[in-house]
Amino acid sequence: MGLPLRDTVHHTYGEYLHWPEDTRYELIDGEAWLMAPAPTTDHQDIAGEIYHQLRQALEGAPCRVFIAPFDVRLPRGNEADEAIDTVVQPDVLLVCDPAKIDRRGVRGAPDWVVEVLSPSTAAHDQIAKRRVYERAGVREYWLVHPTDRTVTIYTLEGGRYAVPEIAELKGGTRLGILPDVEITWDALVARLSPPEI
Repeated sequence: MGLPLRDTVHHTYGEYLHWPEDTRYELIDGEAWLMAPAPTTDHQDIAGEIYHQLRQALEGAPCRVFIAPFDVRLPRGNEADEAIDTVVQPDVLLVCDPAKIDRRGVRGAPDWVVEVLSPSTAAHDQIAKRRVYERAGVREYWLVHPTDRTVTIYTLEGGRYAVPEIAELKGGTRLGILPDVEITWDALVARLSPPEI
């Protein structure tokens, strides 16, 4: 099951700001994609744990970590905010340039993004959002697979994502952009629901 489109009209951030707050959308190249219903407990536990570990690791550092819902505006150039047609809400993101952060969220590419996959969003996260993050210049993109207990890591090289690295959710995984920072998995994985057979 994929995410449904709101309609076939090209939308901008200016319109997005006036939509009802009780329904969440992401804009990908002007297409409004309805966000999935409330995520599973495992999804929330993974996103929350990654956020928590990063907050602790980055205490006093210039980089800041945020968790969804949090708007990331990805302009193609110098267009005004209202004209931007790509606005996403990553599960967890890291921004090391304070000039990108404002009261509405982030304008420009985060340095690092995590999406926790679920059946309703997996294709969207692995295809559409990967393409958008690559184009915008997100330096590192992680896809956490709760069922498979793996993480797929894309690293930007020469403006393109290299062949991804795939690792088990065991021990720890270091951030490529901040090698002194590591996400540890074992206690988190022990809390997750058993994989469905």
